Amino acid sequence: MDETERLAERFEAYRPHLRAVAYRMLGSLSEAEDAVQESWFRLSRSDVSAVENLGGWLTTVVARVCLDLLRSRESRREDLLGERPPPVHHGAPESADPEQEAVLVDSVGPALLVVLDTLSPAERLAFVLHDMFAVPFDEIAPVVGRSTIATRQLASRARRRVAGAEAAPVADRGRQRQIVDAFLAASRGGRFEELLTLLDPEVVVRVDGAALAMGASGALGAQAVAKTFSGRAQVAQLALVDGAPGMVWAPNGSVKVVFDFIVVDGRIAAIDMVADPEQLDEMDVKVLAE
Repeated sequence: MDETERLAERFEAYRPHLRAVAYRMLGSLSEAEDAVQESWFRLSRSDVSAVENLGGWLTTVVARVCLDLLRSRESRREDLLGERPPPVHHGAPESADPEQEAVLVDSVGPALLVVLDTLSPAERLAFVLHDMFAVPFDEIAPVVGRSTIATRQLASRARRRVAGAEAAPVADRGRQRQIVDAFLAASRGGRFEELLTLLDPEVVVRVDGAALAMGASGALGAQAVAKTFSGRAQVAQLALVDGAPGMVWAPNGSVKVVFDFIVVDGRIAAIDMVADPEQLDEMDVKVLAE
């Protein structure tokens, strides 16, 4: 057996794991199979003689391939905010073992895939690799191009959204855009009662240390949050925050505060105010025209 055959044999041992990672990332068995095959091409062209943990190396490779595919999806629909991603394809590739594929699909379930589709590519990767496959954050960070702390925050944000969806459907991005639009208009206009209709009764506003130092404060409950925002947000702007609709305060075009919204069952369940400069640098923020 030559070196290529030995490498192929080792790769095949990891194939089920790699397919599981790719499927949870992409929600499509055919795309997952393509991602796994691309990871084999990259392996066959690489010198891995010094790699001590081939499984970890391959997991990173397939994660990078999936991240590229997810970002490509985002780019294609960036101008169509609110449209759902392509339908999840549950059919198995012709070359796959149908029984194994059925087990794989059942292990995730369509409900979770719908929730994962609401996450940004970086959030999805951080959540899937860490929470589903126990990959350490310091290994995930280079894949998403962020610091370990920022990667941990991505997974935390994703985890909150997934947890919130257990009790109620998470808003798709189009619906979230409508809700954030309405929230901003009601806030600017001081329309207290309208704000209440947009807020979950148990809504929470969380602020980081930098926002606290700027005079912001947290709030709990719809009444308190509506009172906090009523008549304010005059200079806030709509934005995409890691791919999801939110708001920013960006004087002279420089983002100083991000308002990260979590919308569940048609109402705002949480607003995270982020002002820490290092964390802001790690976030993907795009100000939207109103």
